Amino acid sequence: MDFKTIKIQLGESMAWVNFDRPEVRNALNSEMIRELTEAIDWLNSRDDIRVIILKGNGKSFCAGADLAYMKEMANFGHAQNLADAERLSKLFRNIYFCNKAVIAVVHGACIGGANGIIAASDIVIAETGTKFAFSEVRLGITPATISPFVVQRIGNTAAKELMLTGRVFTAAEAKAFKLVNVVVDEAALIETERQYIEHFMHASPDAVAECKNLLRLVSNTGDPYASVFYETSALIASQRISKAGQEGMAAFFEKRKPEWER
Repeated sequence: MDFKTIKIQLGESMAWVNFDRPEVRNALNSEMIRELTEAIDWLNSRDDIRVIILKGNGKSFCAGADLAYMKEMANFGHAQNLADAERLSKLFRNIYFCNKAVIAVVHGACIGGANGIIAASDIVIAETGTKFAFSEVRLGITPATISPFVVQRIGNTAAKELMLTGRVFTAAEAKAFKLVNVVVDEAALIETERQYIEHFMHASPDAVAECKNLLRLVSNTGDPYASVFYETSALIASQRISKAGQEGMAAFFEKRKPEWER
């Protein structure tokens, strides 16, 4: 398949999906969201692929939403924002409900929606210097579409601290909050990735798929949970056009403090 914002490298029983917008630290825009969604769908349909590895080219894994994309969303009406939010939610759902083992390898920055990607993944390996943030509240909105996956992964207490403050936190903190599985130095990233791939190569691919279904069943994140995905998309659509959301994004682009900080 031909993609502009990502690169896919196929190996024996595995595939690397590399975010490839290094000039903007792999920030998400509508095209990248669409391509990632299609790529996960395509790889999930292939019997020869057992493990999918998500990585970012350049200095960062993913710096959240692209600035031009954010400006565009700020001018959208409710219906357009709802459609956009549902597309973003679908990306996270495709990763979370993927039958293959999904490993995310993060470095540099993992901001905003990027945390939805890693929370939906099965294993997250972080380089020691990686910085994380759920920065949405500082823009007058909430991390709505990623919240089902983040809360499922780290629990309500940790989510409250990270989402309500919007603060930057370290890879070591991310591990303590259970957002990531392991933190290693840059020199050990590839070897740690290889070790996890090897673990999955020893497991039956059918059993891995069924085990993922089992875990979703016992944690109540299967089909009965589906309505929350629409509800969170509708919530962020409303917030983007709200007074607080409009002020927060305007302040961000104008490089000034929002009115609630004055």
